[in-house]
Amino acid sequence: MERLLNEWLWQEEYWLPADAHWQDIEITEDEGHVPLPRDLIYIFPLALAFIALRYVFERVIAAPFSKYLGVKDRVRVRAPAVPKLEAFYKQNRRPPSQNESLSLEKQCGLSQTKIQTWFRHRKNQDRPSNTKKFCEASWRFVFYLVAFIAGLGSLINTPWFWEHRECWRNFPRQAVAEAHYWYYMLELAFYLSLLLCVSVDVKRKDFKEQVIHHIATIFLIGFSYCANYVRVGTLVMLVHDSSDFLLESAKMFHYAVWTKTCDTLFVIFALVFLITRLIVFPGWVIHTTLVASLDFFQPFFGYYFFNALLFVLQALHIFWAYLILRMVFKFMFLGKVERDERSDAESELDDDEEEEEPDENGEECGWEQRKGAINSKLASLANNCVLNNLTHQRSSRLPKAR
Repeated sequence: MERLLNEWLWQEEYWLPADAHWQDIEITEDEGHVPLPRDLIYIFPLALAFIALRYVFERVIAAPFSKYLGVKDRVRVRAPAVPKLEAFYKQNRRPPSQNESLSLEKQCGLSQTKIQTWFRHRKNQDRPSNTKKFCEASWRFVFYLVAFIAGLGSLINTPWFWEHRECWRNFPRQAVAEAHYWYYMLELAFYLSLLLCVSVDVKRKDFKEQVIHHIATIFLIGFSYCANYVRVGTLVMLVHDSSDFLLESAKMFHYAVWTKTCDTLFVIFALVFLITRLIVFPGWVIHTTLVASLDFFQPFFGYYFFNALLFVLQALHIFWAYLILRMVFKFMFLGKVERDERSDAESELDDDEEEEEPDENGEECGWEQRKGAINSKLASLANNCVLNNLTHQRSSRLPKAR
């Protein structure tokens, strides 16, 4: 299998400059480590370790911390046990149509109003709590923060951090330091753990896009490692980690309803995002890979392929920057922000529409009372809707260092 991959996939003319051969990049153990495809096998046990660590972290640290910050969960009305309705819900995961409601009405002996109420309450039982959403955001916040600090610490003394031409000096015969090896392995294993947990995480409307994103991320990080674009790859990962932890922290305080803290963190995130993605990334990284690299070798397939990926990534940066600026403009000058159609399934607006809370006498609230509660909530969401439109920014952009 390894021989077949070497003959078909890892052909020298694809991934190496002219007159370069795989045997030419072999170095001694004293010089360092050369990236090899078989190194990626270690991401599987690391991903399982991440999942176990996350399980402990969310229950031992994140959940108690959410209570300390005042995160509150909605008290939901549980749907009574109706086997016929439960079987329909588990099979279809949606409310019944009018014809299906008539059929269920005959089978269960319930009115259509009661059937609709049952499905609304049953759907609400599956909605994630604020505590669960807080724990997920806090886990990602911790990883991105640690990754950014560790990445910056491992790169700040490297020559290519200050002089970008050094990314390509002696390429492809470049040894990988142990710190950068682990930087790659841990980032790759983290995204694999996200892919393995996607079915039990908070479900969002862009669930399929999330799965595709995680798979693409794993593929592209692995590619950049195997092709030994590690120096420039570490810079790309650092640029992205610099803003991601800010977004996750803003989401944490959003769930805790610390409005001022959330707004402040979002402003900082927006500034860092715009600077790193629209100035640093094209002026630093893409210029290095597209222009500076030509001083060391002639273009080859790997050169075009890698730069094409970076240009796609930059196109997404521009798209997200446009959304950020448009929402900020509407918020500042028009006093409102239209709800993003791509908002995830955890939207607070959906939560407000989700159910009729029982009153003190055990009866359901009337429409007017519900409408008043919804309008009140909508008013309070005006200051936070920018954040709601960006909660799955991470899941829509292309991966780092790829």
